[in-house]
Amino acid sequence: MAVRAVRGAVQLERDEAGHLEDQVAALLTAILERNGLGADDLISIWFTATPDLHSAFPAAAARGLGITDVPLICAQELDIAGAMPRVVRILAHIESDLPKSGITHVYLGAAGALRKDIAQ
Repeated sequence: MAVRAVRGAVQLERDEAGHLEDQVAALLTAILERNGLGADDLISIWFTATPDLHSAFPAAAARGLGITDVPLICAQELDIAGAMPRVVRILAHIESDLPKSGITHVYLGAAGALRKDIAQ
């Protein structure tokens, strides 16, 4: 079994805790489902949020899904002029038999514009 990384992002409509948690949970669920993964396949997850998001920790959404024994960390994205606002990104390290080319990176909604080369 190999260690792989899978990416994803979602743009929020507003900075509100419930909305953030719902959208991040949907993103993380999509990443797991599209890659045939379960919680036991997760090694660690990095969550980043743009500087305009203050309402909640994105990692709380993972805990709400029952992912309780995986190391999680939240960080802030760089504040770059012209960057897409209200975005939460995920970088998950996983154990998988999938080749790198078989990993499905998930960019929901408007966040698909961030990585048109790999967005599914």
